[in-house]
Amino acid sequence: MAKRSKGRRVDGILLLNKAIGISSNKALQQAKGVYFAQKAGHTGALDPLATGMLPICFGEATKFTQFLLDTDKTYVVRAKLGERTTTSDSDGEIVSTKDVNVTIEQLREEIAKFLGESDQYPSMYSALKYQGKPLYKYAREGIEVPRKCRKINVVSLTLDEFDEANNEVQMTAHVSKGTYIRTIVDDLGENLGCGAHVIMLHRSAVGHYPADKMVSLEQLETLLAKAKAEDISPSTYLDELLLPMDTALADLPVVEISKEQGVSFSHGQAVVLGVELPEGAIKVLADGVFIGTGEKNADGHLKSKRGLSNQQEASE
Repeated sequence: MAKRSKGRRVDGILLLNKAIGISSNKALQQAKGVYFAQKAGHTGALDPLATGMLPICFGEATKFTQFLLDTDKTYVVRAKLGERTTTSDSDGEIVSTKDVNVTIEQLREEIAKFLGESDQYPSMYSALKYQGKPLYKYAREGIEVPRKCRKINVVSLTLDEFDEANNEVQMTAHVSKGTYIRTIVDDLGENLGCGAHVIMLHRSAVGHYPADKMVSLEQLETLLAKAKAEDISPSTYLDELLLPMDTALADLPVVEISKEQGVSFSHGQAVVLGVELPEGAIKVLADGVFIGTGEKNADGHLKSKRGLSNQQEASE
């Protein structure tokens, strides 16, 4: 019996524009299927209600997902004032309804209070785990478990629209990793004395990645069908959409070494450069080609942290 193929080698990052009503994992699996990729992972789940940028890392790029998980995110959120729900979004049940007597001045004043660093308790409907089980599973069983507050930073939170006739507010939020927009909206509603919940959430940016580089699953399927109709490899069209894997490391300092030093680096040997290296992770280029991340060892020399399995093939 012939061995079943596990897919092809694909290395790079796809900026998927996740549609509403689908889980991030399902979107990942569909994108992986379209690319017929051996390996893939996403970098930061979006709720089924949410849409927008979901970076998909293929192949060797999965080694650097943490850098995208740790980076800032930007969201456009629309909230309904006057109603609080169990999940802080429109997927939940309404638990309280109150009249809305809010002026735009009050709204701006309360929004401004969220700016900067603060402590935030994760929603019980988040994917964070407690004793190996996601919080949302406890919540669906009516069980509330202890949650640790986390430090967040709201870099900016701007009021884009206040639809007084429909009691709806639209904002753009630039926030640090791990910030729950639903929790901000719920807290805003409580501070205004009327309650609120999310009715639309769109992630427009992850780190430096621009929104105009996003591609939908429908667009991928169209390109796949086009390739089949032309009897050519789907990779002809699909792989053009992939960004280089080292774009995930745009915020890291860069160290360039020679091709010969790159071989030593890839074999786990420390590289002596004779210069002061920065602290933390470093993006390493050998003769201009990305070969992985490194860090300074106890002697001040460059050592490998995450290297590519096959640097030549992965860089092509």
